Amino acid sequence: MPKPLNFLVIISDEHRKDAMGCAGHPIVKTPNLDALAARGTVFDAAYTPSPMCVPTRAALATGDWVHTTGHWDSATPYAGTPRSWMRQLRDAGREVVSIGKLHFRSGEDDNGFSREILPMHVVGGVGWAIGLLRENPPPYDSAAELAGDVGVGPSTYTDYDLDITEAAEAWLADPARQEQPWAAFVSLVSPHYPLTCPEKWYEMYDPDQMDTPVGYGQGLPDHAELQNIAEFFHYETYFDEQKMREAKTAYYGLTSFMDDCVGRVLKALEQSGQCDNTVILYVSDHGDMMGDQGFWTKQVMYEASAGVPMIAAGPGVPAGHRVATCTNLTDIAATARDVCEIVDDQANRTQPGLSLREIANAADDPERTGFSEYHDGGSKTGTFMVRWGDWKYVHYVGHPPQLFNLNADPHEINNLADNADDPQIQSALEKGERRLRDICDPDEVNAKAFADQRSKIEELGGEEACRTAYVFNHTPTPSEQDKMREGSPL
Repeated sequence: MPKPLNFLVIISDEHRKDAMGCAGHPIVKTPNLDALAARGTVFDAAYTPSPMCVPTRAALATGDWVHTTGHWDSATPYAGTPRSWMRQLRDAGREVVSIGKLHFRSGEDDNGFSREILPMHVVGGVGWAIGLLRENPPPYDSAAELAGDVGVGPSTYTDYDLDITEAAEAWLADPARQEQPWAAFVSLVSPHYPLTCPEKWYEMYDPDQMDTPVGYGQGLPDHAELQNIAEFFHYETYFDEQKMREAKTAYYGLTSFMDDCVGRVLKALEQSGQCDNTVILYVSDHGDMMGDQGFWTKQVMYEASAGVPMIAAGPGVPAGHRVATCTNLTDIAATARDVCEIVDDQANRTQPGLSLREIANAADDPERTGFSEYHDGGSKTGTFMVRWGDWKYVHYVGHPPQLFNLNADPHEINNLADNADDPQIQSALEKGERRLRDICDPDEVNAKAFADQRSKIEELGGEEACRTAYVFNHTPTPSEQDKMREGSPL
């Protein structure tokens, strides 16, 4: 009788989908991810449920859309409900462990793990409250810190990733792993800013040889909501050409550093003798614009932000294969149940996910809809993206849409919605809106998000409390949060 399969998820933070050798990137070096892709399947049209950490990680845990569960933003973290796929596996008798960043509310909640090792949760059980103030956004000067951090050296995040990697190596090497099947969620934070990169990895790249961001020097897209987001974060104010080159060098260096951490975890799995009966999945929670279209970090629906890298390997996954079917991080829940042979005991709720093994073994399906949504800081209205085949439609409640043909225009420079008199364009716009409304009513969802956020603002003590409490650029590591609780300076 074959041994039950293990399930290993390795997730990074803010890794854009094209920044891998196996994605054809001409500069960035990711030998470990490339090797994983060679023995597995790459999903070329994978998307995040929301281009922001906290809502995405809630959607990943629940296997459901942000608008279904109401985890709209960075101050509404997952708190144990709806029941996670991790809890389903654990309740069925499987050991389920997390190692590293979770970005849930607290370890005091039943998030579904048998054990949380080195967990990073949101600050104070609240998170980034300033992002709730979408109707009356205050000045927010995070970009100065982001630009100021660009450089060479260790950071609390790279130190934390080394601790996570060592903990994962030790956990996999423990003989106890041979006693029962397991599932592990190993969560790294690189290449998420701060863009401070250890010297060894920074020196792999030359700032003078960096690729220029898409649309560099051409200003922001001519769209009111995109300009709202840019005005709130105003990253471009601090990134002249030299700073841009140094930032990209650090980002690529951090990506290679993260790839090395992934390689160490995979080597530990192989040395434990469990590689042949473990399904491995590598993903990131969202991407990073890195200056493209005038944006840095995420929050927008361009491919560099809403797209994610996704690679699967192991039993039941074709080797050396690429998939064009749209996939999503919400597919992870169904994949976990498939790999671990657990029946969904919440059949009364309808989830959007399919097993990635099933998708990898089927013919490409250009009709499967890719989806993402955004209701967080900097936005003054809800944004929704749908993708099918070569087409990508972005719906902004109360504003004109965007439409791109990703085959003809992979960098999303030409907004075809401006040519709505063209019959083919009009047809694509209609299909895009119809696909969106098959998933949700954007007006109803937008109204519900704002209503819930108003309630959350009052719960936290009003707008002034949200402006002054829990203001930070990136979530402090567990050790930094311990210092905050003790009242010590970071």
